[in-house]
Amino acid sequence: MILFNPENALLVWINFLGFLKKIIPILVLVLFFMTIVNKFLTEEVIKKHLGESRGLKGFFYTSIAGILISGPPYILYPMLSDFKKKGVTNFHLAVFLYNRNIKIPFIPVMIFYFGLPYTIVVSIYIIVFSYFNGYALEKLVKE
Repeated sequence: MILFNPENALLVWINFLGFLKKIIPILVLVLFFMTIVNKFLTEEVIKKHLGESRGLKGFFYTSIAGILISGPPYILYPMLSDFKKKGVTNFHLAVFLYNRNIKIPFIPVMIFYFGLPYTIVVSIYIIVFSYFNGYALEKLVKE
């Protein structure tokens, strides 16, 4: 407590400011990318590319959309239902949802605590296994 030990309180404050100095540039970069994504990657653009694309281009768009989209899942369910009505397969929906596990705002924190190599490997594993998950769902769920 600051009243009983002001030296330790000052040390904690200095450490906090040092941590903040390290993390602020990364957070500004993340905020910039999220602003750009929310400005140009509208729901209509996502529907267009996920509803019409098949093959590698569609898989790429599905993965990127799953990574970039933010918000609580209950907001996404009506949007995913709309995707389904527009022809998006269960495979693409599963890949989309699985790739939401890569949280862009948490990447700086993961890098800070676990390091860049770990963050890259975990992100690659999530992307790769999203395709296995989508394939399994496509085989298990019949229309």
